[in-house]
Amino acid sequence: MDLLGGTTVVLIICLTLLVAWNKSAAKKKKNLPPGPTPLPFIGNLLQLSAKNVTENLGKMSKKYGPIFTVYFGSDQVVVLYGYNTVKKVLVDNSDDFLDRGSFPSADKTNKGLGVIMSNGERWLQIRRFSLMTLRNFGMGKKSIEERIQEEAEHLMKELRATKGQAFNPATLFSKATGNIISHILLGERFDYQDEEYIRTLQMLIDGFRLESSVAGQLYNIVPKLMDYLPGPHKTFFKNMFSIQAFIAQKVKEHERTLDPLSVPRDFVDSFLIKMQQEKNNPKTEFTQENLMMTIYDLFIAGTETTSTSLRYLLMVLLEHPTVQAKVQEEIDRVIGRERMPAMKDRLEMPYTEAVLHEGQRFIDLIPLGFTRLVKRDFELEGFTIPKGATIYPILSSALHDPKQYNNPNMFDPNHFLDENGRFKKNGADMPFSAGKRNCLGEGLARMQLFLYLTSVLQNFQLKHPPGVTKIDLTPEVSGFGNIPRQVEFCFSPR
Repeated sequence: MDLLGGTTVVLIICLTLLVAWNKSAAKKKKNLPPGPTPLPFIGNLLQLSAKNVTENLGKMSKKYGPIFTVYFGSDQVVVLYGYNTVKKVLVDNSDDFLDRGSFPSADKTNKGLGVIMSNGERWLQIRRFSLMTLRNFGMGKKSIEERIQEEAEHLMKELRATKGQAFNPATLFSKATGNIISHILLGERFDYQDEEYIRTLQMLIDGFRLESSVAGQLYNIVPKLMDYLPGPHKTFFKNMFSIQAFIAQKVKEHERTLDPLSVPRDFVDSFLIKMQQEKNNPKTEFTQENLMMTIYDLFIAGTETTSTSLRYLLMVLLEHPTVQAKVQEEIDRVIGRERMPAMKDRLEMPYTEAVLHEGQRFIDLIPLGFTRLVKRDFELEGFTIPKGATIYPILSSALHDPKQYNNPNMFDPNHFLDENGRFKKNGADMPFSAGKRNCLGEGLARMQLFLYLTSVLQNFQLKHPPGVTKIDLTPEVSGFGNIPRQVEFCFSPR
């Protein structure tokens, strides 16, 4: 008993000294944004609570202001909270914050390659090439619109086959969105019954949820510790590496059949041809590794975020039948029931446009946003953000800023309508981030969401399963992503 008591006293003294040292070290850093005192090794883990990091950062902002410092383990993180502060970094001073900061789970899967997690000249070359090539293969053009319309017909056929019975559309929606990006990247459309495709999509669905789980969030706070512990984060990495293997197989098939003298069939062909053109350039970023990771990045971003957004949006409309009815009235008036929705209809459908923007704001799919890295000591609102610090521009704080939205925690399409019922923009509308490093596929995602959502509501009435009167719209897990619950609902023919 005495031994235990003595040991406890020694531990308390050591801990007190370490905390005091941390405080002293922090004070030496001139003008560092304020924040809670970190503990050795685990930083502010106890204050962050891995169940909902975004919510806890919001509570901290009320105490410390729109710019504050936290520690993810031993790593210093500067959090930016509120639209005005986020805008100053992502838009007004974007050149100083172009680099991607540390995000341990993505650091492990991507290794600084590809287009999402790369920096410097690598990012510049790969992004420029990706934008050009995606446009060449129809992104934002009539050709990709027609491809989405064709896929919408397949989707409607599958929904009709349910005969109004309750089911969870998660995998079905992933099949539809995955086929659009697969057409651009791989020149391939997968049959909805393709077992390898279904297995890959299921790993993607599970991976998105696992990364946002408690274990996934803990990994991004204390990765060195979590690497030694079992848990769902291990399954996440297994899934992601399996998806990379699927991509590698497709790239090998392209290498075997590539004709460098013919017109490229897809993104992979274009990248392989660029690799051959630059094979004698020792500084080239067009390598096999960057090809693999770029396809992986675009496939994941182009599939799961869009399909999850579509499913979540429909869940929201299920719980707001009046809004659903007004969208359907606009569809019937502008499009009718006989032809497929088209992008030209969008300009005549301000209410539907407002619902889409408000839906993405409300579901807040990527609340934390992606990390940034400050290139030099940067003065922001009286504080010095030190060179090399990881920055978290919290997109959720812009999407829920009470200065920008009258009812930030409510689903209200009027947030995007003026007094005459016309669609109005809002600078705080940042579901795809903002500035020079915003989402590459924003245009493609918005096109798919409009065409798929209007096609669904043109043909079906969303209804609860028998005996169910309400579904829970709060996320199943909230971390890197806000992941909706896996619920069943009915698509009843109109």
